[in-house]
Amino acid sequence: MTSRSADTLRSRYVAQAASDLEDNRRRQRELAEKMKMLEQEEALLVDILNLAERYEGSSAPPEQAREEPAAARAEERSRPASGRTPARGETRTGTPAGKSAAKGKSRQPLLGDLLLRLLGGHSEPRSAKELRDELLKKHPDRSPTPQVVRNTLESLVAKGRIRRHKRERSVMYTLAESGGPTAAESGSPADAG
Repeated sequence: MTSRSADTLRSRYVAQAASDLEDNRRRQRELAEKMKMLEQEEALLVDILNLAERYEGSSAPPEQAREEPAAARAEERSRPASGRTPARGETRTGTPAGKSAAKGKSRQPLLGDLLLRLLGGHSEPRSAKELRDELLKKHPDRSPTPQVVRNTLESLVAKGRIRRHKRERSVMYTLAESGGPTAAESGSPADAG
């Protein structure tokens, strides 16, 4: 092998190594950005789980729970010194939940109950948008986002209280008939979502 061919070979190796090194560093930057994004997503999901656990004992959806932050803070301050977690159906002060709620302000009906009532007034399937529009007209004090309405409807489907019907790209909802399988239970491709 001549010194000229060795120099050419060496320069090719050097160029390839430099290219590979630059590619490696670029991939490291991309992965570092992706890691940062995943860490932020993880933090958000942990926050969501913490909120869900906090309101697990309450039957109120998060939008109602947000309306009563002062009551929640007062309840937190009145936690027993023992630090024990209250039993289900019992407030942190040790009184039954129903009794303390009766003394406070009356709660609004749950969004799911309102949606069930609205669906009960129709014989034809209704879309989430139609139900939300009707809800806003009949209950101007309530203003859930379209996503909250869809999530609540899907929760009712999962509980078997309403049925989901897919028509091309539209999803419609009706009250579940008692005794028959629900959309969630039937597994029918026409009703599955």
